[in-house]
Amino acid sequence: MYKVRERDFVILTEVLRKSEEIKPSQYAKRIVFEKYGILGTDLDRILTAVYYKIMKRLGIIDKIIRNVVGVHQNILDPWLRAALRVTVEFFVFEKKYVKHLDKNAVRKSVASFLSKTTHPYVGMFYYEIFDKVTSYELQPRNEIEKLEFKYLLPAWYIERMKEVVGEELEDLLKALNTEPKISVRVNTLKARVEEVVKALEKEGKEVTISEVVPTVLKFDGPYDFDRSKLYRKGKFVIQEEASALASILLDPKPGEVVVDLCAAPGGKTLHMAELMKNRGVIHAFDIDELRLKRMEELIERCGIRIVKIYKKDARKATKILGESVADKVMLDAPCTSDGTLMKNPELRWRIREEKIEELAELQYELLNVAVDLLKPGGRVLYCTCSMFKEENEGVVERILKERKDVRLVPLSGYYSPGFIEGTIRAFPHRHNTIGFFYALLEKTTS
Repeated sequence: MYKVRERDFVILTEVLRKSEEIKPSQYAKRIVFEKYGILGTDLDRILTAVYYKIMKRLGIIDKIIRNVVGVHQNILDPWLRAALRVTVEFFVFEKKYVKHLDKNAVRKSVASFLSKTTHPYVGMFYYEIFDKVTSYELQPRNEIEKLEFKYLLPAWYIERMKEVVGEELEDLLKALNTEPKISVRVNTLKARVEEVVKALEKEGKEVTISEVVPTVLKFDGPYDFDRSKLYRKGKFVIQEEASALASILLDPKPGEVVVDLCAAPGGKTLHMAELMKNRGVIHAFDIDELRLKRMEELIERCGIRIVKIYKKDARKATKILGESVADKVMLDAPCTSDGTLMKNPELRWRIREEKIEELAELQYELLNVAVDLLKPGGRVLYCTCSMFKEENEGVVERILKERKDVRLVPLSGYYSPGFIEGTIRAFPHRHNTIGFFYALLEKTTS
């Protein structure tokens, strides 16, 4: 086992501080590792693993800091906050890495770094509080906190998920802490499933074909997409099984007018274009410039010719396109994205309970726009990668109650029934994919 040195505390402190300023965090880490001459070395791999453990445990680490210091961690000097997070990780959670270290040498090294980098008082504060931090014993106060420490998820989130899945709670929490297989969808405009499976098997991958979406393939990582000829030639795209099902449920036909209201980075847009056999038109809206750029690259790579991109707020779509113009609308609405925690472990501490209601209001506004865009008889697929009822059934119930020109088209099969009859839910612990919700609505009158 690698023996951690005092300098490693400083390196990780700098990474954590930079990651608050620079996004994505991987880029911040790369800058710091390059500065210290460890980029691409064995130490890079070891400290990267520690860094991701810190990010996965961040909420619990911050709770310890609050208990020790007596104030919210966000009030602290940002360099001090970063240093305390690293210290808690090693001395509370990863003691095996630091058994050989002279604690006083660590204290002096980090305090000296803080004094030079930010202010002598900051270094002095770290020096004085060091013993209290390193001797902290983690003791859960109740059953929910015990689950919080075990599964590294906020207590409020655990309580909310208990309302959703009941006795299956721990199965769900385990699934959210499981590293998922890589999931890709074959681009049928450029390749056949059998062709891609054989090519991946030649690369040494054991491939499983999805029973839910037969063009989705799953295999264990890691996988270097940048060097993959299959990926670079647009023969497959990265997409989760549950996400790929959305386009199938909407069922766009060749020659139709389709609107994708929150389109970037384009997985569903591309899939719909394939299902439409590159005939018709897809009006794709999004406001995220970086995601739109990635979407444009994917469209080019995959040979898609029917997409028109609008860098506009989707709520303005009717002003741009008019009303009653679309045969189909895809609304994969902005959401908390908690259903993707398996893929995005750092997200777990960024989700805020108070944001759920705000997001539900935005989702309702977007769904109203989607219905306005539809021709009579046209359909909208409303979906999210959230597992909160407020963002899913709550939004659908509200639109059905407040609008008389829309009805629910019943869906069944594929995954589990939702909490409104005729809707569907995918759950990580039941279906081995990300959490997802689907509701299909039809406009009944003009």
